[in-house]
Amino acid sequence: MTGSTDNQTTGATTRNIASVLTLAQKAKQAASVLAGSSGSARNQALLAIAAEIEAHESKILEENKRDLKHAATLLAAGKISQALIDRLKLDHSKLSSVVEGIRQLAKMPDPLGKIDLDRELDKNLELQRVTCPIGLIGVIFEARPDALPQIASLCLKSGDGVILKGGAEAEHSNRILFDCLKRAAQHAGLPGDCMVLLESRADVNELLTADRFVDLVIPRGSNALVRFIQDNTRIPVLGHAEGICHVYVDESANFDKAISLICDAKIQYPSACNAAETVLIHKTIAPQLMPRLAKQLTERKVSLRCDAEALKLAGSGANTSLASADDWGTEYGDLIVAVKVVKDLEEAIEHINEFGSGHTETMVGENQKTFDKFFSQVNSAGVYLNASTRFADGFRYGFGAEVGISTAKQHPRGPVGIEGLVTYKYKLIGDGHIVADYVGAEAKQFTHRDLSRPPKQEDKQC
Repeated sequence: MTGSTDNQTTGATTRNIASVLTLAQKAKQAASVLAGSSGSARNQALLAIAAEIEAHESKILEENKRDLKHAATLLAAGKISQALIDRLKLDHSKLSSVVEGIRQLAKMPDPLGKIDLDRELDKNLELQRVTCPIGLIGVIFEARPDALPQIASLCLKSGDGVILKGGAEAEHSNRILFDCLKRAAQHAGLPGDCMVLLESRADVNELLTADRFVDLVIPRGSNALVRFIQDNTRIPVLGHAEGICHVYVDESANFDKAISLICDAKIQYPSACNAAETVLIHKTIAPQLMPRLAKQLTERKVSLRCDAEALKLAGSGANTSLASADDWGTEYGDLIVAVKVVKDLEEAIEHINEFGSGHTETMVGENQKTFDKFFSQVNSAGVYLNASTRFADGFRYGFGAEVGISTAKQHPRGPVGIEGLVTYKYKLIGDGHIVADYVGAEAKQFTHRDLSRPPKQEDKQC
């Protein structure tokens, strides 16, 4: 790895001699250069990043252990949760997934310079809509150091500069990963200032004032973090505050399928934002399903917060209790799940739309018409049939990775991959055309003819 002298070039150390606004201004300038780079150069940088992470895996894991050791003392003091430690921990499997995702990203088509509208307005007056980078993106994330290379790689692919602010609990892991990223990007000929790593909590406040340079902020973390960012910046914010995901078990459901799916959605990685937090069961099958489900969950150390009917069917036990009103709107991030018996599909939909966060919901059942109604009326970014909510992930969607999950109604929505990190410009090519010719009693008429040419890719990036 780089020594202390080399580290003077990283965003983390540069922060000691430059303000965040200065770094943001330099990153904005570098982002313009990055936007003009070739797709092949950006792909070479991605492949170099993957190779760097593989080559330094042992050192990365060693630094991660330093973070975990410190986190353990915070856990013992009650200052952080076990869920945060789960997100903080790196291992060979996590790093392999990161590397695989980056290489998958490098194989994807260049998202820049695509022409998705090619229209003749008049003879020799042609309008095109061409994809281009957003510009400079600030990403503030907590705990998960594996998010750092995923996010930075997506930004490189889309030609966007990025300012990264990780949580203090992952300080050592973030530093070494960032060094791998920056060194690889520079060796590939990309501008080094297009990536910046911040570390101080005070840096967040300064970053949120950088609306002259930063085009988008993406928070990844707790509800409190997201709300704070949304309330304290003029920069557009993309993200989600909570991941309150539901599993609705319809009366047409196969019980074995339902139990397996619920266990996966809740237990496979309970601290993830796409883990299920509430299970809704149709009343006609609840007497048969609920005892079996409660047994399977409690044997796996899951605590059940049940409404009165579900509690009666679950039976008494140390891991079952009566739900409070707050439980329906809580993201536990832990081995806790709320369970409610609903009278029909309509009540399930109403409950999800009232208490859900718009993240991901799934229905277990075999009736296609019922699912069609569920799909059309549930107001969430992901609506599944017979699939775990844990599939709501950019890597699993084939995006290479994701910068986060958006629960907004406008684009982008759901897992945000490279298509969510590009925008477009309108290019108009004329031959001395003036608007005055199209105004008045003898005004020329526009043709507004879409040109029937195959999709094109701009030779020059924008």
